[in-house]
Amino acid sequence: MAGKKREIQLQAVVNSQSLWDEMLQNKGLTVIDVYQAWCGPCKAMQPLFRKLKNELNEDELLHFVVAEADNIVTLQPFRDKCEPVFLFSVNGKIIARINGANAPLVNKKITNLINEEKKIAAGEMVRPQYREIVFVDSDVEDAGEAHSESAEQLYIIVIIKPDAVMTRKSLEIKKKPDFQDFVLFMTSGVSHILVISQGDEEQPDLKETEPDPEMEAKEADEDHHEEVRTPVKKKHDSLQEYLERQHVSQFCDIEENLTDTNHFIDILFPDFKNMKNLKLEKTLAFLRPRLFQEKREHVLKIIEDEGFKILMQRQIILSEEEAQTLCREYENEDYFENVIEQMTSGPSLALVLLRDCGLQHWKNLIGPSSVEKAKEHLPESLCVRFAMEDLPINQLYGSDSLEEAEKEIQYFFPSQDTLALIKPHVTHEQREEILKLIRETGFEITQMKEVVLNEEAAEKIYSKIKGRDFYQDVLQMLSEGPSLVMVLTKWNAVSDWRRLMGPIDPDEAKLLSPDSIRAHFGRSTLKNAVHGSSTIYEAMETISRMFEDFIPENHEGN
Repeated sequence: MAGKKREIQLQAVVNSQSLWDEMLQNKGLTVIDVYQAWCGPCKAMQPLFRKLKNELNEDELLHFVVAEADNIVTLQPFRDKCEPVFLFSVNGKIIARINGANAPLVNKKITNLINEEKKIAAGEMVRPQYREIVFVDSDVEDAGEAHSESAEQLYIIVIIKPDAVMTRKSLEIKKKPDFQDFVLFMTSGVSHILVISQGDEEQPDLKETEPDPEMEAKEADEDHHEEVRTPVKKKHDSLQEYLERQHVSQFCDIEENLTDTNHFIDILFPDFKNMKNLKLEKTLAFLRPRLFQEKREHVLKIIEDEGFKILMQRQIILSEEEAQTLCREYENEDYFENVIEQMTSGPSLALVLLRDCGLQHWKNLIGPSSVEKAKEHLPESLCVRFAMEDLPINQLYGSDSLEEAEKEIQYFFPSQDTLALIKPHVTHEQREEILKLIRETGFEITQMKEVVLNEEAAEKIYSKIKGRDFYQDVLQMLSEGPSLVMVLTKWNAVSDWRRLMGPIDPDEAKLLSPDSIRAHFGRSTLKNAVHGSSTIYEAMETISRMFEDFIPENHEGN
């Protein structure tokens, strides 16, 4: 542990955007080791850095930093990369980058830059006009929408029991269980408690629809005797009838008594009356390049103050085609080419925002699409507050409709799958905490099964390390009990799961990613609580081996 403390003293830890911005205030040269949370900084270079620090003895001019790409928006283009990356910042401007642990090249770059800084300080040379490096995104959660409901709408409490939560299998319910045994069973793990209601949509009146003779003949040939074929309005099942028909009661307890249901809702969901009147909506928001570069933190603070939740965000440089699509409302204006040029000149910030009536609130907040209209009709809008003199358009963008928002979000934040494993040594209570953390971080658990990984099954997940000296130790660890194998789905799932896991070594995780799973639940490098795919390709391959019928959502360009 003493060695690790010396490393941290040598290299300051930067693991948030605010710390990154603070680091850019350093005077002199700052050497930045950009690392991924799942693997940690490049230890091979640390002896060189310590040697240079001692030899050059320039505490005021030479600084060393380790920066976690996963948590810093500016460093998003470096995520999902296994090769070490070193950035060189002079007085807050990133002027050079070296890929790989090339010690001679890094040594030469640091020595030359420090010698330049010494000469500049002594008045022996003028500071060069360095060209700042622009990071380019090399890659081309999900809250649902709750609808407002009438006060007369009926609700039913559904409790999904602990073993059904874990196995997703139906459970045979005993008629008269012993109450003490029942209490022990219900407190043995996490239950999911749902408040469900019947939708308002009416079934179409088939008397008013045109018959399709070809379809009717086909259905008759197939001997389909569904109610939908009869020329009468389809009867709505009651909620109780529907749940019974779907056999929901086999793995849930359903409270059907209206008085008891209302009582349980008041106890379990004290804010339910307010919650059910919310109309949560997602919208895509964009900060155009200049606004993102100059006023990002200011805008993000306004978004937070207005009650929006940022579900997802990414830094992206738009192609000309993408810029034309987002700016199509300006295509007949004389300045359209200038708009496209600026939209493709640097990174924009794409956001998915969630709020009650979120889409319209965001549109009202940002104002009209042109500065002229905004000054006339909404002078307090963000359009006016963040107007740029040479470009008469709104520097912020929002989706025009919920349908457009859904399409745009899917385009800029496509779903991705990764394989995740909770290892056998993790206790039942710790497993529940990890599952809770997974959901809170925006992952959807789309597949899950508990299995003891024998050698054949383990090879499907750990094939890339088969034959390594420590592989037998891995097999021994996996054979100690059941593992929980999952498919996790969200945008950027592979990288985000690796970030959530933290560095492989739990001791290092506690120093560099103290909120990570391995920092909290890992015991050793071998028993570090969780495992995950390293790349999109590996995730697709491993998922197809472990869940043969599952079709991954890792589309090209994720």
